[in-house]
Amino acid sequence: MRRHVRRLKYRFFKPKTWRMRLVFWGGAVLVGMIAAVFAMLAEQADHVFRQIIRYNAYLPLLITPTGFILTVYLTRKIFSGAEGSGIPQTLIALADSGSSLSNRLLSMRMVIGKVTMAVLALCSGASLGREGPTVHLGAAIMHSLGRYAHLPSRYVERGLILTGGGAGIAAAFNTPLAGIIFAIEEMARSFDRRNSGMMMIGVVLAGMTAIVVHQNNYSYYGTTPAALDFGWVWLGVLVCGLIGGLSGGVFSQLLIVGSKKLRPYMKTHWILIALVCGLSVAVLSILSGGTANGTGYLEAKQIVSCAGVDTCHADYGLMYPFYKILATMATYLTTIPGGLFAPSLASGAGLGADLAYFFPPEMASTIVILGMIGYFTGVVQTPITAFVIVMEMTDNQELVLAMMATALIASGTSKLICKKPIYEALAENILAMMSDKQSRQGND
Repeated sequence: MRRHVRRLKYRFFKPKTWRMRLVFWGGAVLVGMIAAVFAMLAEQADHVFRQIIRYNAYLPLLITPTGFILTVYLTRKIFSGAEGSGIPQTLIALADSGSSLSNRLLSMRMVIGKVTMAVLALCSGASLGREGPTVHLGAAIMHSLGRYAHLPSRYVERGLILTGGGAGIAAAFNTPLAGIIFAIEEMARSFDRRNSGMMMIGVVLAGMTAIVVHQNNYSYYGTTPAALDFGWVWLGVLVCGLIGGLSGGVFSQLLIVGSKKLRPYMKTHWILIALVCGLSVAVLSILSGGTANGTGYLEAKQIVSCAGVDTCHADYGLMYPFYKILATMATYLTTIPGGLFAPSLASGAGLGADLAYFFPPEMASTIVILGMIGYFTGVVQTPITAFVIVMEMTDNQELVLAMMATALIASGTSKLICKKPIYEALAENILAMMSDKQSRQGND
């Protein structure tokens, strides 16, 4: 017994063990701080563009295409590998951890590129989220710290990358539980028991750090008066699950096919693609009054908070979700660094607001939340993450069963249209783009 106790004490105070813990925990705090700063920068960039359209609603016709071209140029020349969401890059690094490719995709240069390019794109009116890039920068920070600390490869290969990705979601949305679920459901596709404790502590530390930096225990989308009315709620579950899953699946499939079709033309016609997509987003900005641009955070928050409240109005029109979906697709097709989470949640909230017209007024807030979950699940096909992340963001536990059912229906519906999960397909596309670039350089 005494020998066993001495062995446990030795393991607890072992320098290598504490070095590993410091990397996991210290890295998680660093991820939380950088994620909070990134959120502030993104908010300011969004504010800059709103000021531009407030001055003149037609300025996006000049600013958005120019900003898109500049962002794509800088990404291609300086931050190659930082294109798109960031979650596909993290999945590639997980699948081939320890290789030169994973080291490149998870370098600190990628962190700088993700943040600066996403902020620049938001200033020019892009429709993108910062959550995917935050997953990428979280994984990159943890991976880099592990390399500098010379941790055993078994921790660098899986645990650090998973912890960094989950910490990124937790810090971006202030949803620690969703960060853990996302790391398991989307990134790991299995539960890694060796690193589970470190991962959970790291995710919670990142979320707490973000709260401290923001100086309040905020709910991402505020609170909602949503409540269950069993006379209608299960009809809402079915409608939101089917329509949300269908819409999200169509969006994902079009984005996957569009990215593959445009890939050969990105070699020589990237300026034209950025120009056309930039003009498309600018036109959508004019049609929507500027609500199609940015992360969609403000619009989603107002829709969720005001649904069913007579003294609060957030009517962006029946076309809002469609404008937002199209603007997000046009932004992503340019390969500009940016994520899909926040725009998808905003589109889902708008879709739910449209569907709420077919239900009793007292059901409006419930349908908005279910619509948000339905569409978001349809896009990412991670039902557990979807209902957990929305439950935490809206500070609502009364709809748990309804949210779970909606997410499951939406996921099944989406898979009928989009056979392969979007991040897995986009990861394959990024690998193909990098292969094309290497072949071109070899021929030169």
